[in-house]
Amino acid sequence: MSNIKSLGYINGETKQTKKFETLETIKTFPEEVTKIVDVADNYNEIVFLSSEGKLYQSTKRKYHEKLKAFENLPPMKSIASGYDHFLALSNEENHRVYGWGQNKFRQLGFDTNNNDVQKPTLIEPLKEENIDQIFCIGYCSFFLNKTTNILFGCGSSSNGILGKPEITEEYAKIQKLHENVANVFGGHSDHTLMTKTDGKLYGFGLNISGELGLGHNDNNALTPTQIKLEFPVEEISKIRLLYQFTSILTNDGKLYVTGNEILTGFGKNLTEFKQYPQFKNNNTIIKDIDCGYELFVILTQDNKIWVQGKFDGFRSNESSVIRKIQTGNNLTNDLSTYNQIKCCDINLIFFFKSNSYLSQDLEKLLKNGYISDCNIQDIPVHKILIETRIGKTFDLIKKYLESNCKLNEIQDLLKWIYCDQMINFKRTNEILNHFGIQNAQKTKLLKNDLKQLLFDEQTSDFKLVVKNEEEEDDEEELYIHKFILAARSGLFLNMFQNIEENLQKVKDYSGKSLETIELLISFLYTDELPITADTDQEFIKEEFEDIVEYYQLNHTIPMMDIFEKYSKK
Repeated sequence: MSNIKSLGYINGETKQTKKFETLETIKTFPEEVTKIVDVADNYNEIVFLSSEGKLYQSTKRKYHEKLKAFENLPPMKSIASGYDHFLALSNEENHRVYGWGQNKFRQLGFDTNNNDVQKPTLIEPLKEENIDQIFCIGYCSFFLNKTTNILFGCGSSSNGILGKPEITEEYAKIQKLHENVANVFGGHSDHTLMTKTDGKLYGFGLNISGELGLGHNDNNALTPTQIKLEFPVEEISKIRLLYQFTSILTNDGKLYVTGNEILTGFGKNLTEFKQYPQFKNNNTIIKDIDCGYELFVILTQDNKIWVQGKFDGFRSNESSVIRKIQTGNNLTNDLSTYNQIKCCDINLIFFFKSNSYLSQDLEKLLKNGYISDCNIQDIPVHKILIETRIGKTFDLIKKYLESNCKLNEIQDLLKWIYCDQMINFKRTNEILNHFGIQNAQKTKLLKNDLKQLLFDEQTSDFKLVVKNEEEEDDEEELYIHKFILAARSGLFLNMFQNIEENLQKVKDYSGKSLETIELLISFLYTDELPITADTDQEFIKEEFEDIVEYYQLNHTIPMMDIFEKYSKK
């Protein structure tokens, strides 16, 4: 059963009500589907992407009893949708792009008069290009090669949406649009934003309501035009667009908007980015944002859902007022484990769990009490992790918690310590404030705290002995922590559970290089691979395919995708 949940659909039927008490797990996928990682939609249909790289398609009004995957396709890594077409990017060594849906503006890149493509079909003109990123905007498609930083595109150039000065409704074949492009951002819109290798943000396309944030709405931008922000471009976490509206979420959970008055929250059109007024002065942290065709959805750190635009029958003047979805405690508790949202239309919002494999693995330690070395209120915990996250001695932490906190409050705090999740937002922050931790969601990320422990001799309680190939008879001792090894490696968990003696060190028998083992340990602590220009990337990649199996890492982790992500830095 898939772990994706939805709000607005119950058992495949649209639920027309203004009050939702629970999130519904979508039960229409085959049993072998363990996880849905993304959703894309056009006017009529929805496409789901599973962690196995399979694509499932359904109509919006009612899910089929059991969705079937498209056949005879390679595994896919990402999907995108425009007004009436879809794209999918394969998860092969040389990524290939597939398209289906309407092609009347050549938005699929097919040089054919056939306007309706029923199933994912290889886009031949791009098969020699290693495309890393796909986006659909309206009746257009964008394809980015991040190695060359060249952006390709096709489709209608109406309103300057391709960023080319020639505007025409005629069929537009795939062409090179722009160079030095780092990332592209689109949505249910007629305008586009992108960052370039110069570290600046640019926009082009429709600007009748100021949706490009250029300081005016006098004319559309036919070519990429720099957008000035009151914060550095590096602080951008996410950009979401819909028709005549643009939103930006920053790394510290602040929300900035520009464009149409119905969605800005200011009661008037904006022509430059301003912080959204509803959350500006109350220190609310935004976890995620997304846009449907006529809907803007916000998920806050305290697990509240806010909508603006058209949702569940709201119309006319109510569309311009932000509204909190009325929910019971069950829904609030459910949302504590979700930090990503996708909205498809006015009646459907999807919720996804965190993609942090580090927190997923550490959660197993908390849940099962594996290799714990101390207790708080009879809850098995791990001393080094507690001290690292809180920044105080374990005895001090334990004394305060057991004297001043209820059991459920301690459990909620531990959920944050191990998983970066806050169940009781207010109370957990009060406890953290007592220990001198302010704004924990911004300043105390799990992976950043664990990065401090990486190869740290002073706090280490275990040594991994690795042969140094540069010196034939030399061995290197790597300082590690048992709780990390047990959480992330099935091999070490089994070892620690079944060997009675107090292991202090063990020799690595994987046969891999010291550099590979060090990269592996870095990943176990941070979910990142510190690959540099001096790394022999092809050699390391080949070794990683074996070492993941040898150390029995979480099989759902797409290690090759992660390797590729960091090898392109």
